[in-house]
Amino acid sequence: MKKLIIRFLIALLVVAVLALLAAGLFLDGAIKKGMETFGPKLTKVDIKLQSVSLSLFSGAGTVKGLVVGNPEGYKAPQAISVGTATLALKPGSLLADKIIIKSINVQGPEITYETDLKHNNLSKILSNVQEATGGGGQEPAKPKEPAQPKGAKPAKTLEVDDFVISGGKIHVSVTTLGGQAATIPLPDIHLQDLGTGPDGITPAELMKRVLEAVEKGATQAASGAVADIGKGAVYLTKDAGGLGTNAVDKVTKGLGGLFKKN
Repeated sequence: MKKLIIRFLIALLVVAVLALLAAGLFLDGAIKKGMETFGPKLTKVDIKLQSVSLSLFSGAGTVKGLVVGNPEGYKAPQAISVGTATLALKPGSLLADKIIIKSINVQGPEITYETDLKHNNLSKILSNVQEATGGGGQEPAKPKEPAQPKGAKPAKTLEVDDFVISGGKIHVSVTTLGGQAATIPLPDIHLQDLGTGPDGITPAELMKRVLEAVEKGATQAASGAVADIGKGAVYLTKDAGGLGTNAVDKVTKGLGGLFKKN
């Protein structure tokens, strides 16, 4: 009898482990599908993910190969690409109405900042998201979503305690100046305590807050490179579509003085 009980318990353990593994695989696919389906409705550009991996045991996750397309009318094939991003969440919160994410770490994103000196691609994407979430005011806005049927369970919200973007690059292209391009560092971005209130933050609002920070940081960093290009700096590439592989030698701040001397 004792052996039968032990075997039964082992069998239950195996079934539980297999169920968790199956649930993890289902959740990975659901996150990927959600990003690729829900994201474009907000940004009005294509969003692709290579893979998502999330452990239900530890709460650790990895997102690989995130690519955010460029709005219509811009030349570069993509606006944002991320090789790897990691996250850590509280596994138990997956069963609650608010999922608690302790940290998100985005490493080495590639940002394309394409401008005609009046508008830029990042501002256009941000404008699309702001429109979808009810505007770009200071107070968080709830996304405009269809009313849920009576008795339907409310959509899950999020809490993100720490969101870091580091080691990024900005590929600056000025289309009105022959597509002259420069590659410069993206300042690190650090957001904290997003959705810590009882209501949390919606995925749409989280996307808006992150894009606002990226657009602001990229615009401020790119302004110097745009000014240098406007002064006559010559760079290695004029092809906005090849920004990812054709990097600039470097942006030389002394070029303005050099041209003045000549």
